[in-house]
Amino acid sequence: MNTPSPIRTTCPYCGVGCGVLVRRDGEAYSVRGDPEHPANFGRLCSKGAALGETLSLDDRLLHPEIHGELVDWNTALDTVAQRFARVIAEHGPDAVAFYVSGQLLTEDYYVANKLMKGWIGSGNIDTNSRLCMSSAVAGHKRAFGSDTVPGCYEDLELADLVVLVGSNAAWTHPVVFQRLVAAKKARPAMRVVVIDPRRTATADLADLYLSLKPGSDAWLFNGLLNHLKREDAVDWAYLETHVDGFGAALRAVSGLTIPSVARECGLTEADVATFFRWFAQTPKTVSVFSQGINQSSSGVDKVNSIINAHLATGRIGQPGAAPFSITGQPNAMGGREVGGLANQLAAHMDFTPDDIDRVGRFWRAPNMAQQPGLKAVDLFEAVHDGRIKALWIMATNPAVSLPMADRVIEALRRCPFVVVSDVVARTDTSVHAHIKLPAAAWGEKDGTVSNSERRISRQRAFLPPPGEVRPDWWIVAEVAKRMGFAQAFTYDAPSAIFGEHAALSGFENAGTRDFDISGIFPESYDKPQAAQWPITRQGGTPRLFADGHFFTPNGRARMVPITPRAPVNLPNAAHPYILNSGRIRDQWHTMTRSGKAARLLAHIDQPFVEIHPSDARALGLKDGALARLHNAHGEMLARVLESREQQVGSVFAPIHWNRQFTGHGRVDALIQGVTDPISGQPEFKQTPVALASYAAQWFGFVMARDALDCATQPGYWARVRGKACWRHELAGSESATAWPARMRDWLALSGDWIEMQDGGASRYRGALIDNGRLLAVYFLERQADRLPPRHWLESLFERDSLSEAERGALLLGRPSQGVPDNGRVVCACFGVGEHSLTQAMAEGAQSVEALGIRLKAGTNCGSCIPELKRLLQST
Repeated sequence: MNTPSPIRTTCPYCGVGCGVLVRRDGEAYSVRGDPEHPANFGRLCSKGAALGETLSLDDRLLHPEIHGELVDWNTALDTVAQRFARVIAEHGPDAVAFYVSGQLLTEDYYVANKLMKGWIGSGNIDTNSRLCMSSAVAGHKRAFGSDTVPGCYEDLELADLVVLVGSNAAWTHPVVFQRLVAAKKARPAMRVVVIDPRRTATADLADLYLSLKPGSDAWLFNGLLNHLKREDAVDWAYLETHVDGFGAALRAVSGLTIPSVARECGLTEADVATFFRWFAQTPKTVSVFSQGINQSSSGVDKVNSIINAHLATGRIGQPGAAPFSITGQPNAMGGREVGGLANQLAAHMDFTPDDIDRVGRFWRAPNMAQQPGLKAVDLFEAVHDGRIKALWIMATNPAVSLPMADRVIEALRRCPFVVVSDVVARTDTSVHAHIKLPAAAWGEKDGTVSNSERRISRQRAFLPPPGEVRPDWWIVAEVAKRMGFAQAFTYDAPSAIFGEHAALSGFENAGTRDFDISGIFPESYDKPQAAQWPITRQGGTPRLFADGHFFTPNGRARMVPITPRAPVNLPNAAHPYILNSGRIRDQWHTMTRSGKAARLLAHIDQPFVEIHPSDARALGLKDGALARLHNAHGEMLARVLESREQQVGSVFAPIHWNRQFTGHGRVDALIQGVTDPISGQPEFKQTPVALASYAAQWFGFVMARDALDCATQPGYWARVRGKACWRHELAGSESATAWPARMRDWLALSGDWIEMQDGGASRYRGALIDNGRLLAVYFLERQADRLPPRHWLESLFERDSLSEAERGALLLGRPSQGVPDNGRVVCACFGVGEHSLTQAMAEGAQSVEALGIRLKAGTNCGSCIPELKRLLQST
């Protein structure tokens, strides 16, 4: 029998845009990297490698719902159209809004943007991409006249100096990072500088690591610009020919010296001098920046301070020389292309009279929006105060991801009409929806995405849509038809939408706008090879601006004079610590997809707060215990993780956890709604908080074959998916004496209980077994460090029947001698545990390469390699 060819599609996680091959394997699907895709050449990270484990339907939204009741599509769509139309008729078009997502495909984005800005007549469509890269967009437009990423991934391999600033690429963009690792290994003379207040896994590759003071990036790059001038490293001929504003930009930095920059940034003069010298002496330099730069109240200025250094030296558009903004989401770039941001029109056009007229004529739109809409934080503030009365949220979870998340929830509760299109039945956001619409998930969607290097790739369906699921573009188009706009929304397939999108990009363009993909359709739409825009009949464009021509009115780039500003949010006596938030290695956004793969929760399974040991001691916090983070906006409970990689006075917490996985783990409940005045991007990296020990009377965990409802549980809880069970981590401030009885009621299962109780020590242990099969187990202790490791107990749920030895050791929580326990997972790609690694090291595997040969650890995405190195150093 012939084996069917794999489906070529694109990973739905980060902005790297990896190609994947999906093949049906019985009832399951196997996923591997596409060796022919130019973004990843066959590599996948831990998340991409686990995609086949996220396709279950157990949590899916499969049918339209109104107020929690199933309805047919016609009823749901008619209701959405009628309610939006009524609000517009009574209050005007600016009383409605869409909030969309970089998880949408370009075709979905295009239709939603067209409906809002062309037919409803409001600019009130914004995207969660506002939260991750809108400062880069604004910085690009100030410098280049267009939102153009000038370089490509290959530049990281060709550069002699790579500067990573505000980017933990080893964890957030691991496939691109491994390309850099391989390049440095092949060319040892290549230098890498990592600039980040928190020493992350990325810094392990660094020849120079700069742990600068939070928020001081603009001081550093302004100082670099002045150093370039003082050391005669400025390309004056390039500036005279291709750049405006360089005089003012250079004057703005004239007083900065290496000592003054070192003081402002909290660095040594020697390290600052080394960085400046390397940059000045290295023509082939790439500066990679990400959320650490963008997510700031002065993010746009920081972006331009980096770009200024590249313009001053002419290091742009050349192989191995560019400023490079690396985006977070799989289609954040595609959303920018179609005008998904509230301050943009489609095809990289703006709210200028000429562009409004041009897009209106192309669309034949009767009611073009005449001005930008509300940006994300302002949009939800308008929902809160009643200006927006109808809101449609697509493929995102703002109740978790936006600043002041509790206020966002309050806004959703106040809003008269909320529609949510999503793939899962229950999120922190969708519980507040009046109407829920079932949208197609990855594997069911067909269309395109654009990655961080402007590469457009196809996403192809390999699964039939379950239940009554529909693509987002279809849902929006059907609502548009019911609002009376049928003539403009007659699409029958994603290719028709993309054809219109491509045609608009070339409409009255003639090289005056950077975004032009008119050469891609229809000939190239379904070809396997992905191309980088601008795309002509001759193909894609890896780099832009090599000819010194930019997309400003006079064709010259602009250097912007930057005056560094202190962060708006500064610590104070009541809230003396600075909270930095961000991603971790194996999770994505709010875990609606990544949380379905047990192996992705095996490395880090609960929300945590990373804190320097000296701060932990001062606060009476112990590693692994629970801490309460709080300020005027909210609170968070998290496990304490002591780390000397964290600066004293600063803490870090991940963005992913929410009320579907833990009771008090939403870090964005703490984040203030301070934004950059130009981009509207929130300051996620600089939030004053206070910390205190969580005064728990007991700690414990419950494992069961099905997830338990924890919503009413007092105190701390976190729910973790395992291979064959769910683990529920618990802590409480009430007495533990009632727990055995509560456990029986909570589980509501029949079987044989075996239990061990010591009330005086607050020690309770129990297991429920039915015909030799383990159904549930619980452990409670007065102190968290007395609880046994979870790995072996979890493995027992994979058995059809327990052995006598396993049953005898069950309430001890540890295997008897001779029974293997792999320990905490370090390599998520291959499920390699810490105990397996240490045993291999003891048996002679004394290098990362040797561990890879023996256990495969570190041989896929490589993001566990820094941890492997630390384990090797500790043995």
